Amino acid sequence: MTEERPRSSDFLQSLERGLGVIRAFGAEHRELALSDVARATGLTRAAARRFLLTLVKLGYVHFADGRFSLRPRVLDLGYAYLSSLSLPEVAQPHMEVLVAKVNESSSISVLDDTEVVYVVRVPTRRIMSITLAVGTRLPAYATSMGRVLLGGLDDDELEERLSRIDVRPLTPHTVKTERELRDSIATVRKQGFAMVDQELEEGLRSAAVPIRSASGNITAALNVSVHASRASMSVLRRQFLPHALKAAEAIEEDLRGASRGNSLRTRNGR
Repeated sequence: MTEERPRSSDFLQSLERGLGVIRAFGAEHRELALSDVARATGLTRAAARRFLLTLVKLGYVHFADGRFSLRPRVLDLGYAYLSSLSLPEVAQPHMEVLVAKVNESSSISVLDDTEVVYVVRVPTRRIMSITLAVGTRLPAYATSMGRVLLGGLDDDELEERLSRIDVRPLTPHTVKTERELRDSIATVRKQGFAMVDQELEEGLRSAAVPIRSASGNITAALNVSVHASRASMSVLRRQFLPHALKAAEAIEEDLRGASRGNSLRTRNGR
């Protein structure tokens, strides 16, 4: 259960709980029994049942043989956000060029509280035990993209996020303390990119670079991921990082062009 936070009179707890029921499902929990949902959300079985049957009625959840699963309509909930971004549409062609050059997978993510959320992905081969796709969430502190995005926060925001991050060793290589994480973020801010060596998962190395808005703020991060058997950290930095930087620059330039075009259409009343 998450820590209770003060709520205003405008806060709808029922909506929070309904969204919590949806979030109970995932790649490792594609089908759940009523008791599973109740356990994952902290709801009573009766409350969980009401939420699930409401979601079934609305077309977001499927029920068969005593088990519940999400239906494709759930994608509508995230599509409004993704469709409001020009980033996925603009970035995809540049990422495909990048992946063709380095023959490794590339992703773009944004920061959501203390996690990164994948918004674009161009894979080559599967190198992780988990399946990565648009919408996948990972802890920001243990990922190269997460450190780029955390480094893009102003000092007050960064302090607030760090105060709520539980730095846990996901592998023997993961940063072990908040001080180590702070030092790593400080290095990322100074050098303008992040590199992570098997901190999220053993055998996985990645380099990430920022994608900035027209105002210079870091709004997203792009990475290249490689298996440790195929590239050392020095090779990753020397041979892969420059291509990632060029792809990010090209994406930023196209985003600025799209922004200028939208501004012009707005001024012209179109």
